[in-house]
Amino acid sequence: MDIHSTTLLAMAIIFLGAFVQTTIGFGLAVIAAPLLFLINPNYVPGPIFIASLIISILNTLKYRENIEIGGLKIAVIARIPGSILGGILLLYASSTHLSLWLGLLVLLALAISLLPFRIEPTQNRMAFAGALSGFMGTSSGIGGPPMALLLQHQEANALRGNLSAFFLFSAIISIIVLICIGHFTLHHLFISIPLLPATWAGYRFALFSMQYISKEWIRYSALLLCFVSGMSAIYQGL
Repeated sequence: MDIHSTTLLAMAIIFLGAFVQTTIGFGLAVIAAPLLFLINPNYVPGPIFIASLIISILNTLKYRENIEIGGLKIAVIARIPGSILGGILLLYASSTHLSLWLGLLVLLALAISLLPFRIEPTQNRMAFAGALSGFMGTSSGIGGPPMALLLQHQEANALRGNLSAFFLFSAIISIIVLICIGHFTLHHLFISIPLLPATWAGYRFALFSMQYISKEWIRYSALLLCFVSGMSAIYQGL
């Protein structure tokens, strides 16, 4: 696959991820990371975080009145040591191991999203989820599931707002860690640029279509896609 085809495919994947995240609150990295890794490992995790940062800014601004900063503070603080540990893993893991790790995380995210019971977001659980999100996110780009599990029973706009605010800080933290360990360079920044209009387009299309498409239909379609991409990443890593 030539560089132009790879770029267009990456843009299409990010468009889909941004659409899903705007609609249900999270999902950009869960969908995009394993697919992008298959077409070009350089897209994971650095450029994923650039796209995540943009979509998080857009959704944070849209749902800013629904954000509860106090409740997120401990999770954001705990994400810092988790992100450092995730960066250490990146230093020693091979691309094969990372592909397997990505696939397993995607399947874990699927399992979490289907859990039938409710977990209350206490301070200790928020701290643990923030640290785990940092470790998972910085090492693979997929850091949303732990926080989404804790906050999934919030009202829809509160869920979107709080997750977006957390992801905004998370993306900044992870990008700083990746720069420090040499996993985010000018090359990663360069290949991130075409993903920006795709992220914005996915966001705008989600706002337009949310009134016409069932949220549950989007969720289950995203779960099916995640299962396929997760299994593909695992197969690649074996």
